[in-house]
Amino acid sequence: MKLSTKLLSATAICAATSAGAVDLEVMHWWTSGGEAAAVTKFAEAWNATGNTWVDGAIAGGGDTARPIMVSRIIGGDPPAAFQFNHGRQAEELIEAGLLLDLTEVAEAEGWKDIVNPPSLLDSCTVDGRIYCAPVNIHSWNWMWLSGPAYEKAGIEMPTDWNGFLESAEALRAAGVTPLAMGGQAWQQSGAFNNVMAIALAGKDAWLSVMQDKNAETVMGPEYTAAFEAYAAARELSNGINVQDWNQATNALINGEGGAQIMGDWAQGEFAVAGMTAGEDYGCLPGLGLGAFLQTGGDAFYFPVNDDPEITAAQKELAALLLSPEVQVSFNSVKGSLPIRGDVDLTTVNECTQKGLDLLANGQTLPASEQLIAPDTITQLNDLMTEFWNTPAMTAAEVQQQYADIIAQAE
Repeated sequence: MKLSTKLLSATAICAATSAGAVDLEVMHWWTSGGEAAAVTKFAEAWNATGNTWVDGAIAGGGDTARPIMVSRIIGGDPPAAFQFNHGRQAEELIEAGLLLDLTEVAEAEGWKDIVNPPSLLDSCTVDGRIYCAPVNIHSWNWMWLSGPAYEKAGIEMPTDWNGFLESAEALRAAGVTPLAMGGQAWQQSGAFNNVMAIALAGKDAWLSVMQDKNAETVMGPEYTAAFEAYAAARELSNGINVQDWNQATNALINGEGGAQIMGDWAQGEFAVAGMTAGEDYGCLPGLGLGAFLQTGGDAFYFPVNDDPEITAAQKELAALLLSPEVQVSFNSVKGSLPIRGDVDLTTVNECTQKGLDLLANGQTLPASEQLIAPDTITQLNDLMTEFWNTPAMTAAEVQQQYADIIAQAE
């Protein structure tokens, strides 16, 4: 099959020379070692169908990649597929009629019966129509501990946040920075919004803020405790100066950092380094205090195009991404949980099992992206990174400014 130059320009997708085989450009921000290994599982599965996965990886994370993807789409040069977090990020593109309706695929594949929890598919649904293929459950709600760092300090890895605070002095004495934090705003903000606020302020207070947009709750005693703990975390991070999240994870792998507050995707980096959960690294969901699993994650959307063969290939890829074999192979490497409740996960490590147990017990919460608009997330990111990088800014000051943003949130 040979496409016209005009269509190639319009879609950024080219057909392979063999009949019926299609090259699909897929854009995503999975570029760390563990992420790249995981996305290769998608590519291998698609290539095995006789088609070709044209990798469009964008380094720098979602905050860097999303504007580039949107610019490509609204500029008339879209990829065949692109990664977003399932939530409210694609609302405007859907409203503009720029994304492919996948309802037919979802019904044929029985997505409503297999996607667990159902909220993931709900996040792909607008006015009763389904516009994305959810591929994993990723949760922010983890503190990771470095076995090599605690071995240097001559102490056991702690079992909760309070134990971590008690271990900080011994870590410092051993030349270890207690907390590794990357320099990007989403990391600094996410550590508070999705981990510390839930674990320290509590589920009800967090939902009051994120779901109900209650600024009074932000100024209440539960959130005061969370902001004060966040200020303590800021001090404990002095000593490691890195930008990307996986560089901070690498500090744990090398024993330079004691702990990291980061999502379960960090497990992909530990796996690439040959580390074993429970031995070489530890994991504390909910800081070991109040454990909840946020059921956010990643999904793929497919821009509309004018070629029926391309559209058919997009739908074929969407179905493939949720197939049982692909779900297991991808998520086993990624460190995330599959969105299917009917796949065999008996061989997962103990940290992944902790996440599965939380899911099975219903100890779940929606992701922040499912509750607040992208503009609000950007404002919170900007505020929290300002606080993280401004030692003179007090916990009380950031608390008040946070409340002001929530009061105006949609």
